Amino acid sequence: MITAIVLVHAEVDRIPEVAEAIAELDGVSEVYSVTGAADLVAMVRVREHEALADVIADRLSKIDGVRGTETHIAFRTYSKHDLEAAFSLGVEDPD
Repeated sequence: MITAIVLVHAEVDRIPEVAEAIAELDGVSEVYSVTGAADLVAMVRVREHEALADVIADRLSKIDGVRGTETHIAFRTYSKHDLEAAFSLGVEDPD
């Protein structure tokens, strides 16, 4: 699975509609309205690198109200669930 974090710059008065349209795209798992330089953050998860271009360049960036995007591809994923599982390996439950 390939994960891309897409920072989306949107027309301010269209942020809710843009977020909903992005969330409906296949390959987009979540969309967050955020503070800072970007207006939205979209999490894109696909199986092949070629699919990133389809989702981001061909569809997401062409949604009415999107002014620009900045894409970051994740090398490795760390989550609380993954870390807890790693630290519990080989540790027996005292109960």
